[in-house]
Amino acid sequence: MSGFKLGTKEIAAIAVMGALATIATMMFAFPIPATSGYFNFGDAIVMSTALIFGPVVGALAGGLGSGLADLLGGWYNWVIFTAVIKGAEGYVAGTLAGDPKTRTINKTIIAWVAGALVMVAGYFIVQVFMYGFGAAIAEAPFNLVQMLVAGVVGIPVSIAVKDRLSL
Repeated sequence: MSGFKLGTKEIAAIAVMGALATIATMMFAFPIPATSGYFNFGDAIVMSTALIFGPVVGALAGGLGSGLADLLGGWYNWVIFTAVIKGAEGYVAGTLAGDPKTRTINKTIIAWVAGALVMVAGYFIVQVFMYGFGAAIAEAPFNLVQMLVAGVVGIPVSIAVKDRLSL
């Protein structure tokens, strides 16, 4: 990433995809009582963004968009955790995916799985400290399903879009 500079296309992608992540997170939020968290579809946008635009745009759009959803939704104690976890998810997935023009489906799947593990593990660790092991275990399956949705949406979207963008 040495010498990486955000150009107009990257800044626009961060803004648009971050806004979409906020909307997808807030529009379909289903509460999980054990941790006061919620199941949502925002990770489908975070994953799509990382796979299409790469690690920096994926991290910034995912972190800022998802963190903003927590802020606007009233989950104030989660804003920073979410921004860091979703940013890390986007960065890891985007980094492992590599160049979208030469990427194989296997590399895309590995990137999705790694990003998913970052998200699930990140929330699990924070929830253990905030709510205890039992509550963290109770939410983990929801996070896994959330990341399954992210892959089912993000992988085909990234494949369909990769040939249509001149990045």
